[in-house]
Amino acid sequence: MIYYDGECGLCHGTVRFVAAVDGERGNFRFAPLHGTTFRQRVPPGEAEGLPDTVVVQRPDGRLLLRSAATVYILRRLGGSCRVLAGLLWLVPAPLRDAGYDVVARHRARMFRRPDASCPVLPAGLRSRLDP
Repeated sequence: MIYYDGECGLCHGTVRFVAAVDGERGNFRFAPLHGTTFRQRVPPGEAEGLPDTVVVQRPDGRLLLRSAATVYILRRLGGSCRVLAGLLWLVPAPLRDAGYDVVARHRARMFRRPDASCPVLPAGLRSRLDP
């Protein structure tokens, strides 16, 4: 499950990219941070203090944040994304997270705010969006 900030253009772009690359494999589902699905699946103690960016919940329930979430997504997408994930994994986590934080801090200025809280996906992929 990928939780995303419904008011972030970069997060919407990430959802659209992942859905397009993942295609019919269906490795990922998507739900907005602080939406119904998020509240049902993430205990309140874990939800407190999470960044308003992209958060991945693995099948075992563990939450991945920041660059660890990015690497996980890329690895699961396969192909050239998997190669990129391997290269990113070679960078020490504190440096990866610092880079992630720089982009996250400036994302509102770099990416247009979406018109709606749900990313626009092709009809065949819309069923993978949860409330």
